[in-house]
Amino acid sequence: MNDRSAGLLAICRHVFDPDAQSVALHPGHDGTAVLRATTTVGEVTVKRHRAPERHHQEVHAYRHWTPALRDRAPQLLAVSDDPPAIVVTALPGRPFADCRLDAGREAEAHRQAGQLLRMLHHAAPPRSEPDMTAWLADRGEQWLTLAKTILPARRRAEIREHLRALATLGPVSAVPCHLDYTPRNLLLGGTDRQVAVIDFEHARYDLAARDLVRLATRTWPARPDLRRAHRSRPGSGARAVPWPLSGPDSTDPAERRPPSPGAGVVPGKLSPVASVRPTCRALHSIRLKLARL
Repeated sequence: MNDRSAGLLAICRHVFDPDAQSVALHPGHDGTAVLRATTTVGEVTVKRHRAPERHHQEVHAYRHWTPALRDRAPQLLAVSDDPPAIVVTALPGRPFADCRLDAGREAEAHRQAGQLLRMLHHAAPPRSEPDMTAWLADRGEQWLTLAKTILPARRRAEIREHLRALATLGPVSAVPCHLDYTPRNLLLGGTDRQVAVIDFEHARYDLAARDLVRLATRTWPARPDLRRAHRSRPGSGARAVPWPLSGPDSTDPAERRPPSPGAGVVPGKLSPVASVRPTCRALHSIRLKLARL
């Protein structure tokens, strides 16, 4: 057992079960450490956070939001504030990213993932403060300035047009968001094939559309069938249903096209709502580029 495993096991024994035993150390990322351990109540996951903010966000999500997901998310068992760490139930299954599925099973997994995300977005009442669209537009302008040397002028102008449209959209309510909703954090169970979600350290109130950015940029471009499955619901067949932009009464920004010239909108102008997801995708791309510098 190395020092990192020993440290995580010591946390588990201190805050949860003195008889806990190490099973496996999982490779963390960006300073996060994760250990799987056996205890008197079964296998658990011990996670030490890289920063207090991540710790507080994950603890809050487990205490207030994930109960709405029932057995499709881990349960919080114990909390350590110093060092910042948690002990949660270990869920069965493998990450989507490690599964090899036929098209039908993969589509069903993404349908469940969409259902699960809608449940999370409705886990607590929406908030109208602060104005998330204005905040995101302002943040985008800051990133765009930093990216001046790595993005061509035409691309910057396109993103800035989306940012201006986004700034006029608000106020749009914020909802509980995961903000790292990717195949590595979605588990597919063994025999029951039930989908679950893990890793809530980024969770906070935000625009619902932001939970779709990584799937929309990394998975769906090559697999539009998975996008349709993600947005379908039981009983709807292959028909996609409205996706909440910010709450129960909003619709998928990708489905809101700029109105026709006869609809009272100046021709050539972007629809603000239609700018939400493209703007989120663009800002995510800029952030990744800046991180590599």
